[in-house]
Amino acid sequence: MRIAVTTPTGNVGRHVVATLVRAGVRPRVLLRAPARLAPEVRDAVDAVPVDQYDADAVVAATTDVDALFWVNPAGGSEDPLAEYDRATRSVVRAVTENRIGRVVFQSSVGAEKRHGAGEIDGLAQTETALDGTGVDVTHLRCGYFFTNLELQLGALRTGTLQVILPLDQPMAWVAPRDIAEVAATRLLSPTWSGRCVQAVHGPADLTWREVSDILTAATGRRIAVEQITDDAMRTQLHRAGMTERLVEAVIGMSTGLREGFVPEQRRSLRTTTPTTLAAWAYDNLRHRLADAS
Repeated sequence: MRIAVTTPTGNVGRHVVATLVRAGVRPRVLLRAPARLAPEVRDAVDAVPVDQYDADAVVAATTDVDALFWVNPAGGSEDPLAEYDRATRSVVRAVTENRIGRVVFQSSVGAEKRHGAGEIDGLAQTETALDGTGVDVTHLRCGYFFTNLELQLGALRTGTLQVILPLDQPMAWVAPRDIAEVAATRLLSPTWSGRCVQAVHGPADLTWREVSDILTAATGRRIAVEQITDDAMRTQLHRAGMTERLVEAVIGMSTGLREGFVPEQRRSLRTTTPTTLAAWAYDNLRHRLADAS
């Protein structure tokens, strides 16, 4: 089976590649700079330099591919929804012109709303476009990545995280490695077809108050969480250099899921994955915060 993997150095993609290699597959990995791959990975994959926004390049790189793991790349542009639209055009052309048999797409909890969830709306657009190709596709509706906390190391070192969600509102938290295991299983499994939605919810729904307690215990540092207003968050993001469109895309991922949202798939054995936030934080945050003491 010929399997292509996008974003192979990302939080999820690198684990997808490793899992496929362990399964005996030599995946084709698509990335802008193959030199970024670790030497041992380069020896186990076929690396193709590709810009995922270049549809011609994506089509050429996925010739003769049987299955594709697609992640919309994080470009960090002023307009993420426009970037998602460009990436979507690339994957649709590749799937259609190369007759790729199946796609596993990394989406998000909230994409089922289709509109009104900020940056997640771009993932919803990709879901809809892939559905329109008629390809066998699994949309992975992932919870909030543990690794998002690594983007807030400065705040963690001060001892306070600021959020705009209610502190007692539970949501799914998940380890990227667990998402990768689900993705690889789907890529390798011959037992599914058609359009599938597979939620990846992590081990438990957590409130920000519970996250505060877990991080405090795991890192040995008191980590508090406080809810601030939407406008206060907007001010912070503008001060960080974000454009208006980017700010609203980021804010919308919280405000769009804040009131009355119910995931299309409820938590079940099928959507629950094993890695806990406590274990992940102990392994990945404790020493990084201790180094800053």
